[in-house]
Amino acid sequence: MTGTTGVVGALGRVNSLVLVTLGLLGLVASLGVRDLASAGVALGACLAFGLLLLPRGTGPAARFLAVVVAVASVAWSTWLLGGHDPTVAAVAGMRIAVLALPGVALAPLVDPSGLADQLGQRLRLPARFVVGVAAALQRFERLGEVWEQASRARRSRGVGPGRGPVGRSRHAASVTFAVLAATLRDATAMSVAMDARGFAAAHARTWAEPAPWTRTDTAVLALGAVAAALPYAVLVVR
Repeated sequence: MTGTTGVVGALGRVNSLVLVTLGLLGLVASLGVRDLASAGVALGACLAFGLLLLPRGTGPAARFLAVVVAVASVAWSTWLLGGHDPTVAAVAGMRIAVLALPGVALAPLVDPSGLADQLGQRLRLPARFVVGVAAALQRFERLGEVWEQASRARRSRGVGPGRGPVGRSRHAASVTFAVLAATLRDATAMSVAMDARGFAAAHARTWAEPAPWTRTDTAVLALGAVAAALPYAVLVVR
């Protein structure tokens, strides 16, 4: 596999530690957004990076609506409270886009077990912390499923959301409480099970799977670092 064919979808072949690092590089890049030039370069690099390297069909596209809402709300509030300056508002909105887009785009690709292997074997983090992170991420992935189960249970009992905004708001609040209760119950059960299996007392832990690091990982991480440095380069050149 060579040329463009090997580049497209490369983010689907890197390990989860690289994906998390790329998300943090979005934070680094956003701190360099100071004017329209640096904002345009940073956002353009972010979009090009994603369009070129993200695998096709990665997660629901609706997740980007949260970024759109965040950008619009920050830009509007900055314009409203910042002297009605459209340039300042645009820079503020683009800064939020640079900050949020990498994490939102890459989150569906992160594998909790693979990330735990990298954290424990590559970064040598404490085993208890690593196992806790993996367990939390695995539970987080189930929140959507728990929400659907709670919604179906309420509908089967004849207490659906209704048609009006008040009814829908009450339904959402009730389901949210049910999800919170189920999450706390599952977390307690998992904590007891992990303690029963010796997770609390273990200090030297072995890992079932290896934590490989490939050339693709290095290349993608280096490319992400270059993209994060671009807004700072624009500020220096100007």
